[in-house]
Amino acid sequence: MSEFLSQHKRSHNCNTLTKADLGREVILMGWIDSLRDHGGRRFVDLRDRYGLTQIVFKPETDEAQHARAQELRNEWCIGIRGVVEDRTANGGSANPRLTTGEIEINVLELEVFNKSAVPPLQIEDNIDTSEEKRLQNRVLDLRRGPLQRNFHLRHRIAQATRAQLDEEGFLEIETPILVKYTPGGARNFVVPSRLNPGSFYALAESPQLYKQMFMMAGFDRYFQIAKCFRDEDLRGDRQPEFTQIDLEMSFVQEEDVQGVVERLVARIFKEAMNIDLQLPFKRMSYADCMARYGSDKPDLRYGLEHTILTNVIADFDGGGVPFFKSTLDDGLMIKAMRVPSEYKMSRAETDKLEDLVKQLGGAGLGRAKVGDDGAWSQSPFAKVISDECRLAINQAVSAETGDLILFQFGKPKQVHMILAALRTHLAKKFELAKTLKGNDAWSLHWVTDFPLFEHDEESGNHVAAHHPFTSPQKGHEDNLVSDPGSVLARAYDLVLNGNEIGGGSIRIHDDQVQAKVFDALAMSDEEKQAKFGFLLEALRYGAPPHGGLAIGLDRLVMILTGATSLRDVIAYPKTQRGTDLLTGAPTPVDTHQLKEVHILSTAEKKTNA
Repeated sequence: MSEFLSQHKRSHNCNTLTKADLGREVILMGWIDSLRDHGGRRFVDLRDRYGLTQIVFKPETDEAQHARAQELRNEWCIGIRGVVEDRTANGGSANPRLTTGEIEINVLELEVFNKSAVPPLQIEDNIDTSEEKRLQNRVLDLRRGPLQRNFHLRHRIAQATRAQLDEEGFLEIETPILVKYTPGGARNFVVPSRLNPGSFYALAESPQLYKQMFMMAGFDRYFQIAKCFRDEDLRGDRQPEFTQIDLEMSFVQEEDVQGVVERLVARIFKEAMNIDLQLPFKRMSYADCMARYGSDKPDLRYGLEHTILTNVIADFDGGGVPFFKSTLDDGLMIKAMRVPSEYKMSRAETDKLEDLVKQLGGAGLGRAKVGDDGAWSQSPFAKVISDECRLAINQAVSAETGDLILFQFGKPKQVHMILAALRTHLAKKFELAKTLKGNDAWSLHWVTDFPLFEHDEESGNHVAAHHPFTSPQKGHEDNLVSDPGSVLARAYDLVLNGNEIGGGSIRIHDDQVQAKVFDALAMSDEEKQAKFGFLLEALRYGAPPHGGLAIGLDRLVMILTGATSLRDVIAYPKTQRGTDLLTGAPTPVDTHQLKEVHILSTAEKKTNA
């Protein structure tokens, strides 16, 4: 045990001391951030997770300590005892960027807890080290200021969540991680059971069924900051293990759940960001979002809205444009986006937009530049379109002189997707959201009235748009069998700056309605029982009306910190190949261990070349 630690306890952190502490004897501990010599003195910036404090070794104070200080190197872990002094009075300069910038510590005693090898990466805020190298050396990477600030904010969010939901009467209850394996939906991680040869658990992809059963058990308000697992292809905003703020409530309707979540999110923003959100959040229907923005999670901080022109142009039977006419005859959509004249683009830049459309799978990009009298230029349609149809389009999209109209044609799903991507592209190009400050930098809104089902073109069957326990809207139950595609869900998503950060619904609490939903999904009686028999059985015993929501904690932290990847807000993340570069996981398991869990690997064994 260190003699220094047995005699001294840390008195302050490295972001505390000011001129109010002049003359005080203090104990600091941390890592050496930088070193420099000046005027025969050895200066060290000492760092801990709170900040920096300058310490100084003076030969006139203690020649032996000053001599030892010459051996110090970056990232050594040390403790010091010293006296707080005024930097400027000692002949130095204050650093206004630091809380401790007006003082320094004259070292009386030094303890080296541990020396450091030369770090393979710089411990600085801004580094150009590859992400692979950073993840291989994650312990060092986590010492850097930006990541430490990310995890401080993540902690504040978690604490605000627990405090708010406790005040709202919620109980924090854990659910299992090892759960029943049910094929279909998201791919599960599977875990062999040693005690049950040939059988497997799945790692829970969410607490969904368990929290519904909490409601049936009488726990009317539940929440959990839950770890979830999905074996999916990875990207910047997706990890195999992730965390969500999960909650469920009994005897509620949509506005009850949304109200709780709004108050929770408002508290998170206030305590983590010192931002006062205006409640309630705006609400938009799914159909309205798709028509106006082409996306079910639009960023509402800027305009560039879309207009569906199919009916407008149909009133003129194509308006003399053969392509318009053939598009209408094929039953396809015509949609446009107005780019205001203030967003200047050259002809070459506009041409590049067509390249982007083709990369997205579109055939091309229609366009028209609006002149003083509403005439079109830079458009293949300009010479053939009728004046009446042209003026009707201009009016529908609110086009003015100098504006650019961008057209897209085809199946609705593709048209929406392409114009949504163009909208996002142009917003980034013109920095429409980047320059916003304060409350204007944040846009939160609900998206409601989702379809209950989506049509899977590959199988020809309907699939659940959210999950198969979402309640249909009132009056839509009779269409579950006769016309599933028309059924709307009692579902709602919470969108922040164009990112879905949460989603939920009012659940089905009637076993007959649940059975109809399973029928619409073409599930056999055997499949229903095998996958969800325990839930259907629980529904038979007085299940209450209930609903809930889950917020993606990792994604929320990523947005609030301005990070570009989930890997910067998860302490020990995986790469896009699902590997942990720090520990080397996953690794092969030897044959003996596999035999213990009654499985064999079919993977080809690697041989040394």
